[in-house]
Amino acid sequence: MSSHPYPFTAIVGMDDLRLALLLNAVSPAVGGVLVRGEKGTAKSTAVRALAALMPDVAVVPGCRFSCDPAAPDPQCPDGPHGNAAGEARPARMVELPVGASEDRLLGALDIERALAEGKKAFEPGLLAAAHRGVLYVDEVNILGDHLVDLLLDAAAMGASHVEREGVSVRHAARFLLVGTMNPEEGELRPQLLDRFGLTVEVAASREPRQRVEVVRRRLAFEEDPAGFAARWAGEERALRERIAAARALLPSVRLGDAALHRIAAVCAAFEVDGMRADIVTARTATALAAWEGRRDVTAEDVRRAALLALPHRRRRNPFDAPGLDEDKLDETLREHGNGDDEPDPDGPGGGDGDGGGDGGPGGGGRPPRQDAPDTVPPQGGADRDPRAPEPQEQPQQPSQEQPSQGQEQPAGVAGRQREPHDRDEDRPGRPGGGEQEAVAADEPFRARTLTVPGLGSGAAGRRSRAETDHGRTTRARRPRGALTSLHLAATVQAAAPHQRARGRSGPGLVLRRDDLRQAVREGREGNLVLFVVDASGSMAARQRMGAVKGAVMSLLLDAYQRRDKVGLVTFRGAGAEVALPPTSSVEAGAARLRSLPTGGRTPLAAGLLKAREVLRVERLRDASRRPLLVVVTDGRATSTATGITTGTGPAPAAAPAAGTTTDGPRRAGSGGAGSGGAVALASRAARLLAADGTASVVVDCESGPVRLGLAGALARDLAGTAVTLDELRADSVASLVRHVRSAA
Repeated sequence: MSSHPYPFTAIVGMDDLRLALLLNAVSPAVGGVLVRGEKGTAKSTAVRALAALMPDVAVVPGCRFSCDPAAPDPQCPDGPHGNAAGEARPARMVELPVGASEDRLLGALDIERALAEGKKAFEPGLLAAAHRGVLYVDEVNILGDHLVDLLLDAAAMGASHVEREGVSVRHAARFLLVGTMNPEEGELRPQLLDRFGLTVEVAASREPRQRVEVVRRRLAFEEDPAGFAARWAGEERALRERIAAARALLPSVRLGDAALHRIAAVCAAFEVDGMRADIVTARTATALAAWEGRRDVTAEDVRRAALLALPHRRRRNPFDAPGLDEDKLDETLREHGNGDDEPDPDGPGGGDGDGGGDGGPGGGGRPPRQDAPDTVPPQGGADRDPRAPEPQEQPQQPSQEQPSQGQEQPAGVAGRQREPHDRDEDRPGRPGGGEQEAVAADEPFRARTLTVPGLGSGAAGRRSRAETDHGRTTRARRPRGALTSLHLAATVQAAAPHQRARGRSGPGLVLRRDDLRQAVREGREGNLVLFVVDASGSMAARQRMGAVKGAVMSLLLDAYQRRDKVGLVTFRGAGAEVALPPTSSVEAGAARLRSLPTGGRTPLAAGLLKAREVLRVERLRDASRRPLLVVVTDGRATSTATGITTGTGPAPAAAPAAGTTTDGPRRAGSGGAGSGGAVALASRAARLLAADGTASVVVDCESGPVRLGLAGALARDLAGTAVTLDELRADSVASLVRHVRSAA
């Protein structure tokens, strides 16, 4: 890797991102930036380039915790510092890997020396290194829950605490938090989302000339990093000086009552939670004024600040995409404006357009406008071409392109439609039967908890029992590798019999490494919840499919809250398909479900076999994450298609003759000639899943006065449990056990 970072001023487009980063450089109190966008959009490049622009910081020489010589931390582990002279060094940018351990983040305390010698031998972690600098988390949305909790604590208190068996170390940890994420991999927990001051959306340009310029500059940088950096040194120096000037001006910027009133009105209009949004918007507007070289905050500053600070704070439920209605924002500002501090009519915010990439009018919190110019100059500063923002006309992520319109449907439209499982499945002119347009989901509800039996060891979450790094202590064992959590009582018990032989003569305990015992803790893990949804004609009655989708949406919401991975397999017509490969993006699952069409025959076996294949692949990728299979069906099977053949080859398992099975009651009414073979094949597929040890639950969607009990029989083949849609509700009066039985 080159020692020269890519110059910030050489970045093409992405005005909103550059502006948000620069405002945080001017005023770290803004609170950091969350960068959302598709892969390959130079998110990390922009963040790393920012570090070179940050002003130097004065530190106490030799202090591992970057204490300020003007106000050293009185509790610094390397202190006291007295009146030590300071020295200047560049501000650090520290990267937190997604797979980092708790000790790597907080620091490691030598428990053995602390107990035997009473000395606090502490090795600082990443939080100490990031103090007074930038803490950068790539793919922050897939960061482990235990690390998220630690980040939340440090960000809230401005300090890091390490507590181990009565030994305590504390040090200051105030940093600029910058995170990047691809929404396809899932959303952030609301608590961490709110800790980011600003958020921006980025996407690759769709304008060919702009893309050409991006590639040209990148290739030139890779060919000669030093020479490329030298060509942009003048622009970098000018931008660094502008940041320093804005920092010096910031304390004298006036945030008038009119601006405060507008900020409060906007935050109230968008119903954001708490008061942090108001505070961040005020700080951002003040930083904008300083960045533009002004001493008064204008209405346009408030508007631009709101577009950066509010989109991620107005999500009302986990499936809402961040965003802000600009028409509503403008209307609110007009209603609460009194003309005391209107912007300069010569331009939004009075920007001077030199050297900084201020993002153009109204930047932030939304896809930039799509009126990119035909040409992009080969040289320039951060706002070298203010007319050329990064266009974003590519499709949004699934959770954003499927709004919830149409979810309120009159009951009369959906009700009293015939069950189409006999005739509609075989409608001529369509392979595998007819297709109906997607049906809106019913209102989600709080679902009962479905868990995997036994004790796992997967990623930390909130669903099934597992051995984890956090939770209640259940026992002790000898450490395997580095000691991470000392079981004090077991350690003392192991060392006590040997004290005389070891020549103990004082009050201290003579320890050996063999005496140390690791605490084993039990908590909760996240699972892979794989939904197998029947979308065939037998489920296509609009009223019933709306209820089915509402139930699956409720389970998806539960999976989001419990930090699970989810996947979606659907079957209808001629076979089954993986509508959503296993992912942490529960929002993507909800979007796929909303647009799911129905109709056609019922290849139940195909759905089960497809699910088995998905689980086999996921088991190779992550053997510790245990799966939970949720089959949503009425139990009917009318097609012997398996849907997993390649080319024109035969299915892996042939259906037995209709008369060779013992499922006579299940064949009755299941949808036409040959359905007995389809049911038998589905039964065999279910038993294969049971033999794999897959924990399963069948959500029985059968309705009507006459019930065939087909879903219950399927659950028995899966060695799982069957529940009805009504019993799935957490507030149901039915006293059903929700723990899924695994195969013996």
